[in-house]
Amino acid sequence: MAKFRFHILYFFLFFLAAALPATTSSFEVPRLTMYDPRYVSRHDLAGGQTLTLTAAMEDFESHFYNQTLDHFNYRPESYVTFRQRYVVNSKHWAGPGAPIFVYLGAEAPLTHNFSGYKSFLTDIAPSFNALLLYIEHRYYGESIPYGSREEAFRNSSTLGYMSSQQAIADYAEIILNVKEQFNTDNSPVIVVGGSYGGMLATWFRLKYPHLAIGALTSSAPILYFDDITPQDAYYNVVTKDFREASETCYQTIKKSWVEIDETASKLDGLSTLGKKFRTCAPLKNSTYLTNSLGGLYARAAQYNAPPNYPVTQICTAIDGSGPDKSTLDRIFAGVVAYYGEKPCYINEPAQPSETDVGWEWQTCSELVIPIGFGNDTMFWSEDAFNLTGFSHDCKEKYGVAPRPHWVTTYYGGHSIKRVLKRFGSNIIFSNGLKDPYSRGGVLENISDTIHVVYTTNGSHCLDLYGSRVTDPKWLTAQREEEIDIMHGWLTTYYKDLQVD
Repeated sequence: MAKFRFHILYFFLFFLAAALPATTSSFEVPRLTMYDPRYVSRHDLAGGQTLTLTAAMEDFESHFYNQTLDHFNYRPESYVTFRQRYVVNSKHWAGPGAPIFVYLGAEAPLTHNFSGYKSFLTDIAPSFNALLLYIEHRYYGESIPYGSREEAFRNSSTLGYMSSQQAIADYAEIILNVKEQFNTDNSPVIVVGGSYGGMLATWFRLKYPHLAIGALTSSAPILYFDDITPQDAYYNVVTKDFREASETCYQTIKKSWVEIDETASKLDGLSTLGKKFRTCAPLKNSTYLTNSLGGLYARAAQYNAPPNYPVTQICTAIDGSGPDKSTLDRIFAGVVAYYGEKPCYINEPAQPSETDVGWEWQTCSELVIPIGFGNDTMFWSEDAFNLTGFSHDCKEKYGVAPRPHWVTTYYGGHSIKRVLKRFGSNIIFSNGLKDPYSRGGVLENISDTIHVVYTTNGSHCLDLYGSRVTDPKWLTAQREEEIDIMHGWLTTYYKDLQVD
């Protein structure tokens, strides 16, 4: 089996199908987005019902703030501004002094985040009498510097202002501006985010404690940097998820890689694979097919949410294909179960979205998350993340090398329990252990004010989804625990305010 270089967090290809372009030799490493990409732009997160933007946004007011391009320099070009989008929902706000929940946008347009959908925040806003504020991440959606996306993404000089440090400074400015607009200096702020947005919420609380009294961070792998977390942790969890669903399914997947290679090596083998997997275009190599299947299994595990549980769906199809079916027929049955009936699979034509392009830059600069295979997974071989090769590819593409140690230098991560116990407070680290990225999260309580809330069966950012009648009791209990903790923060805040 050919070896593959693992590109960091080239995260779950948000709008694309199941794999990278057919010419690539890189395995698709899951990207940090909050929800199953099969449903983005097509379903709401509360129950899979189609929404129109007008209906979804009726309680939300969209605004723009003239944002500073560079918060950390005083060169003339640093003072250039761009229009940054934020959205306010004041439907349930009790007025000055009542809390403000701030959703920190991540690597997608704000309309593809939770601003227009039923979510955990819209569920809890009435009981907290809270104002909801959603802020779009710079370089995504309508928050584009330099006047156009083409110019903003032109080269590393224009992309160089796209970083998590600049993003959380943006959020600080907008929070202050909104508080001034609403004449509410004393309103406590709690920041909320999931996945990469959860990282941002954690880091915002640590860097701007004077602006946010607490942070709810869901599925935020802040420890998947600088080899703090073992490289193979992600795919070990993917394997565990499938093996727990079905031992025979796990065994079928594990032996399928050799059969794909053996078939591809035969005369007209690639054509045979293309027909068997109903590919949308002829396969140029077997690597593309194996990468695509590996990405599918990773996404299924990451978003293995109730009530459908995609890992179970895939394994039920693989195991139920019938005794006369070959291994590859069974694997294809799992593909169909995951995607549903379609004219073709695997390499559907698609154009990279701004998320794909933007996230590639972010992972080629500061967010270097090493992920690879180990010996104990259901995948094809042991294959470690190769920083040298990865750096070479980034320099070829952008002319600059990534900084793999910068996140831990700027935000921390090593000895996290000892460090946060000394100076951190009011952070909820929420995870579902079925989520492969949970292994890069904080999973042990650190202090009375640094809380870990996790569920054994939870998946990626599941607690931030809107509640629905099919939610299991353990998910409801997870959300209730988070609500109780935040109520405690607010109670303490208002008591301190009276003393002051």
